[in-house]
Amino acid sequence: MKLRFLILFLLTFVIFVEAQEKMNIHIKTERDFVNAPSVKKIPSEFVEYRNKRVDNYFWLKEKNNPEVIAYLEAENQYTETVLSHTAELQAKIFDELKSRIKEDDISVPYFDNGYFYQTKNEKGKDYPIFVRKKGSLNAEEEVVFDVNKLAENQPAFLFRNFSFSKNNKLVAYAFNTNGSYAEFTLKVKDIESGNNLDVNIEKISSFVWSNDDKTIYYTTSNEALRPFRVYKYEIGSQKPAELLFEEKDELFNLRLSKDKSNQYIFMISSSFTSSEYRLIDANQPAKEATVFLERQPGFEYYLYPYQNDFYILVKNDDYFNYKVYKTSKDNTDKKNWTTFIEHDENVKIESIELFKDKFVYMIRKNGLREIKIFDFNSGETSEVLFPEPVYAVSMGYTPEFNSESLRYIYRSLNRPATTFEYNMNTGKSEILKVQEIPGGFNPDDYCVERLWAPAKDGKKVPMAVIYKKGLKKDGSNPALLYAYGSYGATTEANFNSNVFSLIDRGFVYGIAQIRGGSELGEKWYDDGKLKNKMNTFTDFISCSEYLIEQGFTKPEKLSIMGGSAGGLLMGVVVNLRPDLFGAVIAAVPFVDVINTMLDASLPLTTQEYEQWGNPNIEEDYKYILSYSPYDNITEQIYPNILATGGLHDSQVLYHEPAKWVAKLRDFKLGDNLILLKTNMESGHGGATGRFTRLKEVAFEYAFILDRFGILK
Repeated sequence: MKLRFLILFLLTFVIFVEAQEKMNIHIKTERDFVNAPSVKKIPSEFVEYRNKRVDNYFWLKEKNNPEVIAYLEAENQYTETVLSHTAELQAKIFDELKSRIKEDDISVPYFDNGYFYQTKNEKGKDYPIFVRKKGSLNAEEEVVFDVNKLAENQPAFLFRNFSFSKNNKLVAYAFNTNGSYAEFTLKVKDIESGNNLDVNIEKISSFVWSNDDKTIYYTTSNEALRPFRVYKYEIGSQKPAELLFEEKDELFNLRLSKDKSNQYIFMISSSFTSSEYRLIDANQPAKEATVFLERQPGFEYYLYPYQNDFYILVKNDDYFNYKVYKTSKDNTDKKNWTTFIEHDENVKIESIELFKDKFVYMIRKNGLREIKIFDFNSGETSEVLFPEPVYAVSMGYTPEFNSESLRYIYRSLNRPATTFEYNMNTGKSEILKVQEIPGGFNPDDYCVERLWAPAKDGKKVPMAVIYKKGLKKDGSNPALLYAYGSYGATTEANFNSNVFSLIDRGFVYGIAQIRGGSELGEKWYDDGKLKNKMNTFTDFISCSEYLIEQGFTKPEKLSIMGGSAGGLLMGVVVNLRPDLFGAVIAAVPFVDVINTMLDASLPLTTQEYEQWGNPNIEEDYKYILSYSPYDNITEQIYPNILATGGLHDSQVLYHEPAKWVAKLRDFKLGDNLILLKTNMESGHGGATGRFTRLKEVAFEYAFILDRFGILK
């Protein structure tokens, strides 16, 4: 009895001590550190439509000003100092993240023009190695590019892509050394000698080969980084590159592509609401391009050639979820188009892929993707079936037009990516590769739910959440809610091995599929842009409130994350409901919306009028101003915020998060932390190497955990 009593006493004492330790955890606040860096105020005054704005930090956009660089570096030092006590936690999380990726790995091979191609990763190396084998997987391996060697001594290195000439002797490739997603350098390598040819073309954005093995088409950008010109260049020629076309409309971008059957090179002019195709015969580069259908306001189309016909995927006000037409190549006049797949207001047609005997198309229905296959010979349609209620599926790369099978990749929040090969004749799927999680991973250790949060206007907003089994919905759990909600981009319920460093520490991880994305079709997208943009922000607030109401978490333990346009989301919701969140990660946030959209010289501005509105129109200006995060900062208690930026970011310039943080500190009440971390070597995507990127993730997670008093 005495022994039992002693054991009981010791257990009670241990529990008591642990409880006391938790109660006594001191979460460091702004008061515990030296003052944040000071930045001088130089008032710049702007008046638009009788509205006066004073911007004290407008000068921070002067990238070549040494004071600006010194300020960013001081902010980096301050952030490092404030979170220095989490160094051990950061290292631990980094090791966890790294342990979940197979360092030595190789992709599933794909066959293209006589060769099998694969991508390898080797232990300890940041960048991939691209290899190929001629005719057989048993053939000798040939290294196409070892990106690690290309990236040597470079602080950042972004390898865009590569493409072989039809005879497989020359390979063109594009890269940059600043991490920017806007402009790349184009080079051409002789694969036999391994030497680069005398080709060095700067500021390109896309490129394709003709079928003559010597002609390359490429696009270049203007000063605002808008792809606007197409050039033709002949390898080995003494002639300069020939300008073929210049897109003068500032709402339109230019890009190049080639159809799967290698018949055509497409010069595509596109805005967010309209498109226009120019066709070049890939076998006759000397011939002039022809326009398939001239652009029309509010009319988007995408072209797919097949034998003697064209299939056309169309979106307009009547067919907002897309419709497919068919027409003969001999007479492409719109009057001769016939309907191939009718429009369905409840089902979005997302993509099309053509093979020799099959018409493959992906649809989105009730927020989930499905793959449909039409057989040209039998006229029958089949589909690929998926077993779970919450999943994500995407098309794999199947470049061969004559292929009888297609690749698709299936995953869910608790299931790693599985690559399948689907035989389109037999209807059977074969597993080619399952993403390996070193050390093992059991999906059944976790619960996945699909939730529907009631929005402010009564709409139901889908969410996907994952948490460890046994978690109690008593409101005590920490949580991280992620969202994007712009440009019609879908935020899929994908597997992300990184988030398990939070989930295994008791977090609920959620994805809010708010309006502005197209998870529920194009109407979902349209209801979250232009004059409907406020729906994006109130949807996210509704999702946050619903998580709390359902007992998943509570405001002080709810962290939120979004990047770029998702960073805009973060900026708006902390202005509207700062009481709802405990910690915020705003990655490269688009927060200075009015100033950016009024400056046509900045990247993306003019093209984005169709997303946010044109502030040169008073009604649009007032609406944008009503939510622009930088312009709506007020005196209130803001949650803990970590904002990140990239000095070479071409999409959201570094000064936006820098200005936002400076102004937040001017107005905020209380002593929550407002931190800024700028990557001084890279751009929009942050670190370019796989391990350096994991260190950034570990840093961000450590910030969240630290704010919630979790230091193990």
